[in-house]
Amino acid sequence: MDQATDIREKIDIVTFISEYLPLKKAGRNFKTNCPFHNEKTPSFVISPERQIWHCFGCGKGGDAFTFLMEYENMEFPEALRALAKKAGVTLKETSFRQRQYSEKENIFTLNSQALKFYHYILTKHPVGKNALSYLLDKRKLNKGIIDTFQLGFAPSSGSALSNYLLKKKNYKNKDLLSAGLSFERGGRLYDFFRGRIIFPLFDHRGNVTGFSARALNEKDQPKYLNTKETAVYHKGSMFFGLNIAKEEIKKNQDAIIVEGEFDAISLYMEGIKNAVAIKGTALTENQVALLSRFTPKVNLCLDQDNAGFEATRRSLEVLERKGLTASIVVVKDGKDPDEALKKNPLGFKKALRENLGVYDYLVNKFVSENNKGSAEGKKKITDNLLPLFANISNEIIKEHYLKKLSSILGTSLESVLKELGKIQKKELEVEAVISKKDKRPRREILEEYLLALILQSSAPEKIIEENKKLLLGYRFESLALGRIFQGLVEFFEKNEKFDAKTFSHLLSKELVAAFDTCYLYPLSKFVDEANYEEEITKQIKELEEFYKRDKAIQPD
Repeated sequence: MDQATDIREKIDIVTFISEYLPLKKAGRNFKTNCPFHNEKTPSFVISPERQIWHCFGCGKGGDAFTFLMEYENMEFPEALRALAKKAGVTLKETSFRQRQYSEKENIFTLNSQALKFYHYILTKHPVGKNALSYLLDKRKLNKGIIDTFQLGFAPSSGSALSNYLLKKKNYKNKDLLSAGLSFERGGRLYDFFRGRIIFPLFDHRGNVTGFSARALNEKDQPKYLNTKETAVYHKGSMFFGLNIAKEEIKKNQDAIIVEGEFDAISLYMEGIKNAVAIKGTALTENQVALLSRFTPKVNLCLDQDNAGFEATRRSLEVLERKGLTASIVVVKDGKDPDEALKKNPLGFKKALRENLGVYDYLVNKFVSENNKGSAEGKKKITDNLLPLFANISNEIIKEHYLKKLSSILGTSLESVLKELGKIQKKELEVEAVISKKDKRPRREILEEYLLALILQSSAPEKIIEENKKLLLGYRFESLALGRIFQGLVEFFEKNEKFDAKTFSHLLSKELVAAFDTCYLYPLSKFVDEANYEEEITKQIKELEEFYKRDKAIQPD
């Protein structure tokens, strides 16, 4: 019997999976909602007899190894070591198995070494003196907190970390490059982070996945710089402080979501230890999925500006899809939690205790900003609120807020329901065009849909000409679709009429498949040409909003 089989036989799959998911007995088997796709009816089945699992919704299945690999995004060597430890099996580290250490494990180890270096420079080396003084004097941290969060400092000199890892720890150039710790120029390696305070980013298992770095010199831009995407670091899947806050979140069954690292640290210093910071301004699906493992509730405590408010709105849909309850903490004494806590800690804690349900908060906000007594004011209020209410998955809660809205506006519930019905009908129409199975980002899907509308119109040249100014100012998320659009613009500079065959011959081979997809895309039937053009305008506007929003929230 090999060691993998030995481990498999010692791990009871029902007990193992129940550590991650709530299971219910279903005859001889157990059932739960699948963690690998969104569903309301459980289709994820675990068989204690055969020690396997299978999802009849998405088709995934396997044993304890495959579950751990899927759930934790591990490679087999990682899963083997994790389950061996759980089963009490000591692995025989043959030379073959030693070579099996995955790229991810190598990056974790390398990041851990880098973290020790950064932390030493900040706390023990003269080079870190100014950075330490900034944290202690200006940010009012203490050395205990610096150690708890393992903050560090990246020296301003070009290759201090790279030289340390290459010469002292015997790593190779490719290791540092794959971890995102260094970059290459003129055949030499240079440190990716220089002259910056280092915030380590851990996953929920305690591995160092990457770093966020704040410029010590206010003139250096960008102010914050994150590790580039690597095999283990994905910005939309990370939280700062989760490794420290995880147990408190599970204990309280509540997570406080803040924007910045200093916000999370300030809360911790005040004894509020269930706070994590997002790497961006809005929660992503991956972040919500991760949080849902530990808590059914989140408190959004984002910056008190327009970006923070928009982040709250954008976070709602993903929170609803995962079934998490959301509340809002209204910060009154500062632009962010860090500032508010420094000015009035008691006031902040009071606001935290008096958190408001997110939909109550939004109702209050939009009603206070518009004249509910005028027809125009009522329209603005419902235009803002009804699309948000439409996403509420619990019908009782949805009805509660619809009744509340009709009462505030002094209109009938029937009228409010009719307006809601229009919104839901539009959403169904979009779903008919855009497949539910399409897992790509919405922005990329809409780009493909827009190009399909342009290419399949009766006069593509007219649409390009009428919308050229808007579209040329837009940067496509999909490089292939962007190149096809640029090709269309150039085509019509030399040709009056569109000819698909001629145009496709001008495209490079790697773009032909994307072009064919757009050209054959199954579009809905439109009432007339005007309706068709309205749809194009609508998609352009939505993509413009996506572009502006994404551009505004990217720190680097």
